[in-house]
Amino acid sequence: MTTQNTLPKDERAMQALYDVIDPELDVNIVDLGLVYDITFSPGTVHVLMTLTSRFCPMGDAIKTGVINALEAEFPGEAIEIELTFEPAWTLEFVSDQGREELNNR
Repeated sequence: MTTQNTLPKDERAMQALYDVIDPELDVNIVDLGLVYDITFSPGTVHVLMTLTSRFCPMGDAIKTGVINALEAEFPGEAIEIELTFEPAWTLEFVSDQGREELNNR
């Protein structure tokens, strides 16, 4: 789903990433705290993010979801994903909304 073009690019990107769901936890990657930073350079959207573990079996699916969501929001822009495990993800990164969703599972 594309957002309003009147929002700043970083907000549009984050809104688009709410549609990317971790298939194992069934919570979006923003509320899980997997997205650390989004930056823009001419023609490129760069996402610094992590996964719930270094060996996350759904890592490729999540990365594909990020690419698809951002390509829909920013057609023609290259999407670069940089995975980092520093800092390592913990449940402390999960938003209140994400915690509520995890508790309701």
